[in-house]
Amino acid sequence: MKNKIIPYNPKLKEYARELRKNSTLAEVLMWKAIKNQALDVQFHRQVPMLNYIVDFYCHELMLAIEIDGDSHGFRYFEDKNRQCELEKLGVEFIRFSDSDVKNNMFSVSMTLEEKIKSLRTPLKSPQGDNPCDLKQTLIQTHNRIKPFIHKTLVLTSQLLNEKAGCNLFFKCENFQKMGAFKMRGAANAILSLSEEERQRGVVTHSSGNFAQAVSLAAQKLGVKAYIVMPENAPQVKKNAVKTYEGEIIECESTPQAREATANKIKEEKGASFLHPSNQDEVIYGNSTAAIELLEEQPNLDIILAPVGGGGLIAGTALAAHYFSKKCKVIGAEPKAVDDAYRSLISGKIETNTTFATIADGLRTHLGDRNFPIIQKHVEKIICVEEDEIIKAMQLIWERMKIIVEPSSAVAFAAVLKNRKEFATKNVGIILSGGNVDVRNLPF
Repeated sequence: MKNKIIPYNPKLKEYARELRKNSTLAEVLMWKAIKNQALDVQFHRQVPMLNYIVDFYCHELMLAIEIDGDSHGFRYFEDKNRQCELEKLGVEFIRFSDSDVKNNMFSVSMTLEEKIKSLRTPLKSPQGDNPCDLKQTLIQTHNRIKPFIHKTLVLTSQLLNEKAGCNLFFKCENFQKMGAFKMRGAANAILSLSEEERQRGVVTHSSGNFAQAVSLAAQKLGVKAYIVMPENAPQVKKNAVKTYEGEIIECESTPQAREATANKIKEEKGASFLHPSNQDEVIYGNSTAAIELLEEQPNLDIILAPVGGGGLIAGTALAAHYFSKKCKVIGAEPKAVDDAYRSLISGKIETNTTFATIADGLRTHLGDRNFPIIQKHVEKIICVEEDEIIKAMQLIWERMKIIVEPSSAVAFAAVLKNRKEFATKNVGIILSGGNVDVRNLPF
């Protein structure tokens, strides 16, 4: 029984009753929102669980909501430790701040709805029951998007081979249209829509490469693109989106605000939402980079790809699984944002509390569509430090004479860090993109 994690404790229950009488304004607002929403699940207030009082709890989903008020600061780590104890028993947590609830209830509500939907839908790989069907889908995807993408170069460097102690083959997606692999997934996602859906347009939220990719792909196909971007997104990226005729809608610089704004446009315009990494069509489009690499270099032992939202590594893993007999896939991730590394260990999607990495394209977390693929087909994930990323990036610039962004250098950094593991092997590296501010380089 799920409710066994809530033992009978008269003293704790009495304490919970007192808390209900003295709820903060944020807790009252949240409770009103929960009661007024048609969530189809029932929440309870101030529920005693072990030695912990949970602000709101849903028995059906084992979902707890915590409101972190000003008074929580001095006992934050104690709260987190108790949360970990309950998570070991299967309780899912979602935390909001006082200001989130007071100032942006719409965004909070949308986040809560999405969490409920994800818990009601078990993680399921998009591979289906017949693997041959998916291989055919990937072939069809590649053929579908060929007129809208570049078949990018595969470059080698004898000097970098010597430094790494293996044979390196760089798939240069920094030469892709709009400067990144994202064009592949965006093109396939729009091409997969019906004519009626295209007429209503598409919407996404992104501060970088996917915003540009959707705008360009939509422009080529005559589709209206609504691009939700945080207000503090670099102006150079906003300018690029405008160049491709994407309509920018600015929002607060929080994940909740981005999602809420995109959902609002989806409802008002009837536009189809395109997720930057957690959508089957996007993952399949991303797979084509590795498919092309394997066509040119069929004897690869390993392919490495950087890990951010998980769309590229998942697509790469599918390509290696279906188009190679021996090639393994390894992910590379900044140590500062190692949520994917931790997710493979824990078996559930982890998130980051800080985003302090130079690899700005890898600050997002995995999703329920790509994570099962990663669990099944990715060998492991190697974490690298910030100075290792910068060193790898500088080597590519200086020795290969090409421009790559920090996120692209993460996979190469992983090879340099683990020379013994890759010694004498044939190693493919996906250089994910080259959209970097050349006026602000780290070296």
